Amino acid sequence: DANYAYQFPFGSLAKTSKNNSNIGIGVTYKTAGNWTYGVCFNYLFGSKVKNQAAVLGENMLTSNGDLIDGNGQKATIYFEGRYWNLSASLGKIVPLDKWKNSGLWFRADFGFFEHKIRINDPDSQIPQLLGDYKKGYDQRAGGFCMTQFIGYVFMRKVRVTSFYAGVEVSEIWTKSNRNFQFLLHGKDESKKFSVLLGIKVGWIIPIYEKRKIETLYRY
Repeated sequence: DANYAYQFPFGSLAKTSKNNSNIGIGVTYKTAGNWTYGVCFNYLFGSKVKNQAAVLGENMLTSNGDLIDGNGQKATIYFEGRYWNLSASLGKIVPLDKWKNSGLWFRADFGFFEHKIRINDPDSQIPQLLGDYKKGYDQRAGGFCMTQFIGYVFMRKVRVTSFYAGVEVSEIWTKSNRNFQFLLHGKDESKKFSVLLGIKVGWIIPIYEKRKIETLYRY
């Protein structure tokens, strides 16, 4: 399947980042008893940073909140939250009618989540952010992630009409992956907790197993 979600952050991520988009791909196996097992990869993007002072620190900015480049001009700089998640899932489809492959889908995912702030200096004119210096500000962190999804899945023999849609919530426990952060003048040893609440839709390409045909002979 291929999926898309629009998510709202809470907790640690909400202090610096706004809402984000999430695209992903996954492979899921459904048993005859409607249990599902799968793996999926998601890439999160489009999250704008609320306040650049929370990333660069107030000492690097002017009283107007501007950043000055190496030529003494107002710098052009962009910030965006970037995340990725790799997880395994366990779920159950509960049919609501005669179609056994369709119904309510309850699913739990467990995996690894990593996030950072992408700092884009298109003109490369800011000495404080050249080379590895940028890593001291990107707040890169990673850790365990757990996600719960509830929605409706629709699967038929006509493959292009199969899809699912629902609501998901992710709980994320992370710790810094950087050895040094300039804002803290050292390594960030704190543990952070975040939540992402999203609306998710996915397009499924089902691959059905061929049924075994048994031939009975009468004598």
